[in-house]
Amino acid sequence: MKVNETSRREAMQQMGLFAAALCILPLASCDNPSKESEINAATTKAPIPFLIPPKAPLEIGSLGSNMRTLIRSADTNTQFSCIEAVLAPKKIAGAPHKHNNLDELMYVLEGTASVLMGDEVIGVTAGSWHLRPRGIVHVVWNSGDENLRLIDMYFNQNFEDYLEEIYHKIIPEVIKRKISFEEPEIAKRVAELDKKFGLTYYPEKSQALIEKYGLS
Repeated sequence: MKVNETSRREAMQQMGLFAAALCILPLASCDNPSKESEINAATTKAPIPFLIPPKAPLEIGSLGSNMRTLIRSADTNTQFSCIEAVLAPKKIAGAPHKHNNLDELMYVLEGTASVLMGDEVIGVTAGSWHLRPRGIVHVVWNSGDENLRLIDMYFNQNFEDYLEEIYHKIIPEVIKRKISFEEPEIAKRVAELDKKFGLTYYPEKSQALIEKYGLS
């Protein structure tokens, strides 16, 4: 199932409105107890208007996935950021993990995403939204036979920087040098990123999902 360009533009407009609402009226389930990260609608500086022109479809990377940043956290005065991602059929987006401070809002453009949320698996079809609040172990995979294209919005953190470091620096280096992600140098860089962005991974949960759903 595909969403046409009009629907894509409408989705971006809806996300902007949704983001504004979240910034002004934080969801109770997403409240951050830390005063340092609270967003005060009365004092938050309004971002400068910007336009995102249409882009060519995002190509699948050599490992079956790819991402690109559409809106940077700096463009919205740290209120939110937005990326586009693509996953090949039966591809899982890393290991199950949780975020200490990040809330994620996903909109599926094409295909069907399966999302592990705690112990529950949720199907998210094209045209659907899904919110992944902080503190819940989760992972996304492409459960269909066509490419999965989605837009992810990130609140409370410049998570696009984490993904760009992984996808645009570490993965290309691993491929170029023909080494493993378990290489001490690479593992250390990833661990430092995980700590900086408050991620905890649960790789022991991956194998059961891979075997049950035929993933890679």
